Amino acid sequence: LSTGLDLPGRFLFAILTLMTLIAILVFIEEAVYIYRKIPSSKRSIIIWINAAAPVISTTSCIGMWVPRSTMFTDFTAGIFFAIVIHKFLMMMIKECGGQKVLLRRFENGRFTISTGPCCCCCLCLPRVPITRQTLFWLKLGTFQFAVLRPVLVFLSIVLWTNGNYVLNNLSPKGPALWISCFIGALTLCALWAVGIMFRKVRILLKCKNIIPKFALYQFIVILNHLQTTIINIFATQKIIPCAPPLSSTARGS
Repeated sequence: LSTGLDLPGRFLFAILTLMTLIAILVFIEEAVYIYRKIPSSKRSIIIWINAAAPVISTTSCIGMWVPRSTMFTDFTAGIFFAIVIHKFLMMMIKECGGQKVLLRRFENGRFTISTGPCCCCCLCLPRVPITRQTLFWLKLGTFQFAVLRPVLVFLSIVLWTNGNYVLNNLSPKGPALWISCFIGALTLCALWAVGIMFRKVRILLKCKNIIPKFALYQFIVILNHLQTTIINIFATQKIIPCAPPLSSTARGS
């Protein structure tokens, strides 16, 4: 691949690879600090959440150097981030003192379910009492994403190896469109559950800087999915030109 790049291309690849290495080193330093300073009950969740940045950057870097691996690297980052979304919800509950303390603190409180990304315009929706059952449904909302997305990714890879799954084939007769739509629906449900919980505990966890953390992870989800979709469309329509040895699709990847 590197033999087909001009000097600015090689410089860009080198800079992005260096940034990935820096992200990995920063995460290792963070993990050592967390292991030494944070109680064991919170340690694994915080390490999982902090690992989102180095995992996404590492898979992106591998996909950059080996364009044919982009499908696998995107799927790996997607699976990891599905787990991180569930971990983020569990972290908010943990930071409130756990489920029992949370229920006791908001004993007479209610969840506002008219929030994004699913129901932000549905202001007429009733407010739901905060009970053990509603907490279960919120946790199920993110847990289903952490479980079902890896299953759908595995199914996609099986279909891809058989030649039935073509990422750029979005016709109704192909499986790519339906699998992508189903994953999109699961993603919205998971983010909705996190948004409902965040809206309730954001003031309580303001001292933990939860608002910028939540905004950052929302931004990562949007950027990670939106830019991939837009670039894939451009590559499919040949708007991104072919430049040997890379095809339009490879350059988009």
